[in-house]
Amino acid sequence: MPTKNTGLKGVVLAETQASFIDGEKGKLLYRGYRIEDLATKSTFEEVAFLLLYGHLPTRAELDEFDAALRASRSIPDEVVQVIRLVKHAHPMDVLRTGVSALAAFDPEVNDVSEPATLRKGIRLTAQVPTIVAYHHRIRQGLDPVPPNPNLGHAANFLWMLFGEEPHPEDARTLDVDFILHAEHGANASAFAARVVVSTMSDLHSAIVAAIGALKGPWHGGAAEAVMRMAEEIGSPDRAEAYVRERLARGERVMGFGHRVYKAEDPRAKLLRPLAREVAERRHQPHWFQILQKVEEVMKPYQERGIYVNVDFYAGVVYYLLGIPEDLFVPIFAIGRVPGWVLQCIEQYRDAVLIRPLLEYVGPMDLEYVPIDQRGPAPARA
Repeated sequence: MPTKNTGLKGVVLAETQASFIDGEKGKLLYRGYRIEDLATKSTFEEVAFLLLYGHLPTRAELDEFDAALRASRSIPDEVVQVIRLVKHAHPMDVLRTGVSALAAFDPEVNDVSEPATLRKGIRLTAQVPTIVAYHHRIRQGLDPVPPNPNLGHAANFLWMLFGEEPHPEDARTLDVDFILHAEHGANASAFAARVVVSTMSDLHSAIVAAIGALKGPWHGGAAEAVMRMAEEIGSPDRAEAYVRERLARGERVMGFGHRVYKAEDPRAKLLRPLAREVAERRHQPHWFQILQKVEEVMKPYQERGIYVNVDFYAGVVYYLLGIPEDLFVPIFAIGRVPGWVLQCIEQYRDAVLIRPLLEYVGPMDLEYVPIDQRGPAPARA
């Protein structure tokens, strides 16, 4: 009799070289490299290359890769028209629709070979920020700001979003955030992408599925919820009472706990000083102080393995950068594209159709009654 694992908890799907997570120790590696080193010494472009190609690039390799990213940022006019048609939808719905539309204009859309998948992965890594930024401009009644080839990945996104060159420290803060979100094992969105390519479907379809999974509040939506919590608290002196009232009602305090980590999420540890710095730079230190107070009240729960996760500080970082709350999850997606692409490449290599079982618990061998002889339908549970 097959073993039932609800939610596939504890089930090993496949071998991977993408990332290693030790939830008990709070350890995260990308391709063997410590996330602490990558976040403090590297750039998103370098990390994206590492994920896609399996090694840190030489200067020449990075220059070539960066040039390919910059050259791929534009999206077809027809996709911009699609964005205009759906501009009133949630940004995640627009992003999902935009990526789907891009498939119609990618000449290699149905080529699932590894070289073609890598090329499409580079294009999607470059184009996803453009979709998010163009939609934000269009929904405000503003013209889209074309990509700036003189700016790096994070700085260019802020440029397209706001129409002005960002402060270097703001760009670096977002760059680190993209690095921290770039890959994280077989989470729900990566699993969704793997299921799609396990059928030998195309990369664009897989990324659309991943975006759909990420949209769910149990996966990508916690950063929004944390910022709403901080806004409800309003000031550091109200934080303790707010948290204790929530706990007394049996409600969750957002940004705490993780399916994998039973120690402090290393990504949260890296975002904490960045949140403090951007709060001070923007002369709004109370937002960081609110989070610090919440974390202090929640400290006794660390004995149960409940620590802050990456979303706890990410939302405040985005808010202080001037980014609307409904763009928090799309920004998560911008950083995650290289990880999704790598997960798809590994699944293509495995060439195994993902097809788990379900345990049937319904009735058996019912007698079919002709429609004219049926009585009233039974009451629904």
